[in-house]
Amino acid sequence: MKSILSKSWKHILVLFLFIVASLAFFYPVLKGKTIFQSDIVQYTGMAKAQNDFRASEGGEPYWTNSAFGGMPTYQLGANYPYNFIKEIDRKLRFLPRPADYLFLYFIGMYILFLCFKVNYKLAFLGALAFGFSTYLIIILGVGHNAKAHAIAYFPIVVSGMVLVYRQKLFWGNVLFCVGLAFELMANHFQMTYYLMLLCVVIVIVNAIHAYQQKTLKLFLKASLSFLPAIILAVLLNITNLLATQEYADYSTRGDTGLTIEPNGTEKVKSGLDYDYITEYSYGILETLNLFIPRFMGGSSSESLGKDSEVYGELIQMGASPAQALDFSKNLPTYWGDQTFIGAPAYIGACVIFLFVLGFFLTKGKKKWWLIAGSILALLLSWGDNFSLLTKFFVDFIPFYDKFRAVSSIQVIIEFCLPILAILGLSKLVSDKVTNQKKWEALKKSTIILGGLSVLLLLLKSVLFDFSGSSDAVFLENYGAKFVRALKEDRKAMFNADTLRSLVFVLLLAGSVYLYLKEKIKKPLFLGLIGIFILIDLIGVNTRYVNEEDFVAASVMERPFQATQADLEIQKDKSHFRVYDLTSNPLNSARASYFHNSMGGYHAAKPGRIQELFDFYIYEGKQSILNMLNVKYFIFDNEGQPVAQENPDHLGNAWFVNELITVDNANKAILALDTINPNTTAIIEENQFDFSDKNYDKSFSDQIELTSYKENELIYTYDAKNKSLALFSELYYPEGWKVTIDGKEASHFRANYVLRAMELPAGKHEVKFAFEPEIVSYGGKITLASFILLILIILGGLGYTIKRKQI
Repeated sequence: MKSILSKSWKHILVLFLFIVASLAFFYPVLKGKTIFQSDIVQYTGMAKAQNDFRASEGGEPYWTNSAFGGMPTYQLGANYPYNFIKEIDRKLRFLPRPADYLFLYFIGMYILFLCFKVNYKLAFLGALAFGFSTYLIIILGVGHNAKAHAIAYFPIVVSGMVLVYRQKLFWGNVLFCVGLAFELMANHFQMTYYLMLLCVVIVIVNAIHAYQQKTLKLFLKASLSFLPAIILAVLLNITNLLATQEYADYSTRGDTGLTIEPNGTEKVKSGLDYDYITEYSYGILETLNLFIPRFMGGSSSESLGKDSEVYGELIQMGASPAQALDFSKNLPTYWGDQTFIGAPAYIGACVIFLFVLGFFLTKGKKKWWLIAGSILALLLSWGDNFSLLTKFFVDFIPFYDKFRAVSSIQVIIEFCLPILAILGLSKLVSDKVTNQKKWEALKKSTIILGGLSVLLLLLKSVLFDFSGSSDAVFLENYGAKFVRALKEDRKAMFNADTLRSLVFVLLLAGSVYLYLKEKIKKPLFLGLIGIFILIDLIGVNTRYVNEEDFVAASVMERPFQATQADLEIQKDKSHFRVYDLTSNPLNSARASYFHNSMGGYHAAKPGRIQELFDFYIYEGKQSILNMLNVKYFIFDNEGQPVAQENPDHLGNAWFVNELITVDNANKAILALDTINPNTTAIIEENQFDFSDKNYDKSFSDQIELTSYKENELIYTYDAKNKSLALFSELYYPEGWKVTIDGKEASHFRANYVLRAMELPAGKHEVKFAFEPEIVSYGGKITLASFILLILIILGGLGYTIKRKQI
């Protein structure tokens, strides 16, 4: 016991320091405040209906009607039965948000460094360098919590791989399985996909190394041992994975069957459009942002202040000091090619110096998969700026075309560079590396990075013109002098941050010099390195995430305030939809917070709803809005939202006279332009076996919604003859159980997106209940898998203890 405590105290101390560092950086949480995360504001709007259902019903709806005409909640934080992995994760994230994710960054990377057999002090330093990487902080600032969550578990997955390839097969695979289970639980499949690419690189590099060392049998044994761990990790998350895959087929990520665009041109048949995928392509030259934070001006919204050229020019143009200062607080100093950038993806001049040092000091397979993974990520992040590779991946690499914002693959660089940096630092303080090699590495690193900084400072006017994509607008509205002043401010930022990075390079080089000359001892040397890294990274991070971003917790709990228009609409207690025209309806969840909205905010919208918007709703086609039960519009009237009732909405359900069948999705969506949805239904072939195509609709026939819940709708009707009913709800074939008077029935899709049923004559009750089978049987599989994992761990512990006793 004493032996265990003597070995554990230092790790306990490190964990305590991680807690302190997390809370210190996000210190406003100690005052009860929370960070204002724009994406989480939108999520709150989207999830309001399901949260209300949980509070009132005590269960999980798995369906929400508050956005896009209805959709599953699988990607809106649905809780699944027996998801113990998620419960454990919640216990690990015990700190106030977003300090909890920063803490996860730290402990994950710390574990990885320990698996690399790095001294705990260096592991602590490396974890800080990784966790405070600017991109990882920025995503917390805007609310990309799922992305941060997934990245935080990268190191655990890789830790398992490191141990397995050291032939520690049992515990390596246990760690790999647990890490992968947490990774999948985080539910950001784009980040997990990028991690998978890195894992493939790791396997390839280990295969090459095994071939060179003639140890292919050991390599194959280790590689094949991953398969059970992968299967178990998948089974631990099977409900979410199956639900996500199911919904993906019906979302904008899937194939709806439509092959034309609104203008008649051919549509991309599967995945996302190439231009959409590569919209956020990282500039090749922009790569230097990793080393110089505002190499390309920082962000699309920087504050310049009173000392800026823009401020002075505004004063010259007649603005008051207050007006000039206010205007200069939000200017696009970024002059790269991306549509928008919130902050530079700065890794740190100190970290990059140590990375280059590590390149010269380290050797072996871990060095090469770190280098190869970083290069692959960098080349892919360039997107359309390196179209040869990007098009190859889009066309031939499975699932690559399912994700957009290719620049975000740089998370792999953010992950790999600090690792090699600390491995290099470990070699620097090791007696196993000759002083000559250390001096050579110092010389080369200083010349490369110091020389690059000096060269950029000297040649900036020759190499760059500091022109941004928004300059044409400023030229037209404010004149050439204003644009010239803005360019000068961009140049000043470039100068300041290039000089800043040069100073940090020289500070680290000087520290290494003093250490190698034995002028300072190792503890002081490592302390200096740690201080420089923290000053470097935190200094840039606080430019973009600081105390000003924190608000009272109540603001995030209730981020939207009801307007008079909302209050007027809420007086109507019937079931209907609202179309909010005061904002982009497909990129705002404000209306979803108060009403069942036609719009919403989600990265993977229902595919056919997106297409209806593209073909008709954006154009304001009334018949489409009527059949979707849009009873109220919200307009902007001189800056004030105003509600307007739509008297022509068709309600929750109605009977039609005629059924028209068409061959495919193309003809179905085009037919909507000519039919009257009140009398006619468009059905795609093979949807249902119809005995009639004309129905004798009586004037006295009635159908109405008599009971409404998020996951259950009950209608009663009275029809003289067999009838065809349309329901103004999104057709989703999976999970919905339909009954007529308690007996199972069938429904089908009509009018491209709606539910429809052929109903027998008489008085009857129709019930739609959302009871997804994947949740039921997925939960059972998850429970069995978790029990198996626990038994495996207990068995391993018992065997290990027994062996030590022997």
